[in-house]
Amino acid sequence: MKFQLADHAGLNLFTAYDRDYVAVNHRRYHSSLIVLPDQVVEAWPPPDFEGLLDVHFTAILALAPEIVLLGTGSSLRFPHPRLTQMLTLAQIGVEVMDTPAACRTYNILAGEGRKVAAALILSAE
Repeated sequence: MKFQLADHAGLNLFTAYDRDYVAVNHRRYHSSLIVLPDQVVEAWPPPDFEGLLDVHFTAILALAPEIVLLGTGSSLRFPHPRLTQMLTLAQIGVEVMDTPAACRTYNILAGEGRKVAAALILSAE
C-alpha cells in the first residue's frame, strides 16, 4: 500500500509497506527497526516476535518517546507484560498492533507533532 502525504518536511514518515518491508521517506527497510519523527534506528535487533527480549525495550526507553507503537508483523501478537514494564513504569504509552496499523497510526501521531516511536518487527513470517 502506498500513502499520499501532506507536506511534513523533515519528518520521518512511512510512505509504503508490504509483507516484507516498510518504506520511510521512500527508503525501503527489510529488517526490524525503530522510527521516530527525527531519526531511524536501523539496527533494532529482534529477528522475529519470539526473539523479543527486555533489552530490546531498553533501547526504546533510551529514545524517550511519549508513546511506542509496537508493530508485530502481519498479525497482532502481544508480548509478555514483563517485556514492556520498564516503558510503562517510565510513563511511556505502549500500543501493540500489526505492522500496517502501526505505520498508519505513527504517521498520524507524527503529523500531530507527537514524539512517537514505531518499533517494527520485520521478518520472513
